[in-house]
Amino acid sequence: MALRLDNHGFSDALVILGAAGLVIPAFARFRVSPVIGFILVGLLVGPAGLGALTGVAPWLYYLTISNPESIEPFAEFGIILLLFSIGLELSFKRLWSMKRLVFGTGAAELIGSALIIGVALHFIGQGWAGAIGLGFALALSSTALVLPLVGTTGAVGRGAFAMLLFEDLALVPIIFVLGALAPTASADGWADIAGVALRGGLTVVAMYVGGRVVLPRLFGQAARTKSPELFLAASLLVVIVASVATTAAGLSPIVGALLAGLLIAETEYHSEVEVITAPFKGLALGVFLISVGMSLDLRLIAQNWPSLLLAVTGVVAVKAIVTFLFLRVANSRRGVAAETGLLMGSPSETTLIVLATAAQAQLILPSTAAFWQTVTAIGLTITPLLAKLGRTVSRHLESRSVADPGDIEIDDEGPGTVVIGFGRVGRMVADMLAVHGQKYVAVEADIDSVEAARRQGHPVLFGDVSRAELVDRLKLHTAKALILTMDDPVLTVRLARRVRALAPDLPIVARARDTAHAAELYRAGVTDAVPETLESSLQLAEAVLVDLGVAMGPVIASIHEKRDELRQEIKKAADMLVEPRIRKAKRTPRSV
Repeated sequence: MALRLDNHGFSDALVILGAAGLVIPAFARFRVSPVIGFILVGLLVGPAGLGALTGVAPWLYYLTISNPESIEPFAEFGIILLLFSIGLELSFKRLWSMKRLVFGTGAAELIGSALIIGVALHFIGQGWAGAIGLGFALALSSTALVLPLVGTTGAVGRGAFAMLLFEDLALVPIIFVLGALAPTASADGWADIAGVALRGGLTVVAMYVGGRVVLPRLFGQAARTKSPELFLAASLLVVIVASVATTAAGLSPIVGALLAGLLIAETEYHSEVEVITAPFKGLALGVFLISVGMSLDLRLIAQNWPSLLLAVTGVVAVKAIVTFLFLRVANSRRGVAAETGLLMGSPSETTLIVLATAAQAQLILPSTAAFWQTVTAIGLTITPLLAKLGRTVSRHLESRSVADPGDIEIDDEGPGTVVIGFGRVGRMVADMLAVHGQKYVAVEADIDSVEAARRQGHPVLFGDVSRAELVDRLKLHTAKALILTMDDPVLTVRLARRVRALAPDLPIVARARDTAHAAELYRAGVTDAVPETLESSLQLAEAVLVDLGVAMGPVIASIHEKRDELRQEIKKAADMLVEPRIRKAKRTPRSV
């Protein structure tokens, strides 16, 4: 039987798939997080957006989501798959090494933020039980948004993940405590909490023991069939069974998903599972973000914007400060603590669950719950902006402390060769300069890379080369050469133009993405531009032709011809009078 276009589920699915197909490439093109795009789509197609106009223009029905509640299960499944993928990237050994950060800093951050917010709300008229519920609800942070923004491997990601993991573990106890505080609760409430803790612990142990035995055999059989569909089915089955098991025990389903990911990470199939489930995670997470956008009502926000602004600012400020202080106690750097604090400042998708529980337990009024639900939706929307602000604050703090450019002196003879960017390319260039006894100074904007390089003895400065004062302190007018290796085409061109005006005779060698970028760099005044994709492509072509049995002489001749074509292309694009130089390193003869 054919599906009708006026079928609610079919129409909503088309809107969601269309949004995913448009938002992800469009926002990636402008290097903007698709998180914002999905939230804006939810705002646009939701009941407070175009959905409110379907009575006037019925055709808008096909461009809106008619039943927001119908997509909530898919949104929750997206969060479950996110925690599952995080588990795949971890190991029990790494998780055990983080126990002090999880149960020390994570617990202190959650309880400290909840107490401060709760006490503040009590003093403005909220009862103690309701203030406690609101405090813990607003102290939670968004796992679904924070971890995709920073990952789990960097300094900020490790701290954020530890605190988020504790919050996820604490979610169910918080809900049970609020139920026990309800005016109509029986004296058995606290006994129920102890029972959940016992059942949850036994379930986790049983899953760990059973998973170590069953999962290798299950995925081994799936792999032997060489059927991607069966492998995918086995992966999703494990996630669903683990989530259902922890839910039945009284814990959150995301705890089961995380444990499933950790167990699979211990097998040799974890890479295949991660790849094959990635599209489902991304789409389901997009559905969650669309549901967040649909919860925003611009008319309600416009009517109550002063109180909403004060509430959002207060919650973010309290959580950012508390997180910063406890991370500093845990010996995190100031920049890392500040960035993590701002990133964790907004409420969470699980805040909505706790607010609903508090309202159902009659600890807060329905109008109060609705107000803080709007605050939560706004907080989720601004999370990517808080992440960007956190990075800016972190750079500022780090540049004023351990990594001030003044801590590596540049003498009167000049810095020698200056290498901007100390990633893989910059490090290789610096190593070759050192081999030939050439003096150099490198500049890098990532503090972790700077510290790692300094421990290895490299003279690397921390700094943002977009700041004019840093360029002045490098004394480029006395340098022998400047090498630009940053993976930022716009900044590379801008810096080349500025330095060329400062030092007309300075040799400038720049990393280019392609011929168009190389031409733009030549127009900006660089001496040499090296198109990385083209050179690697030519070397790959040379290697494969020789391996295919083509004689070395004709291969080298064709490579030179192709390089000459590229010279002409860049010359034409840059409107240059002289051909640009695309140099090629000498190759050693291939051994037979």
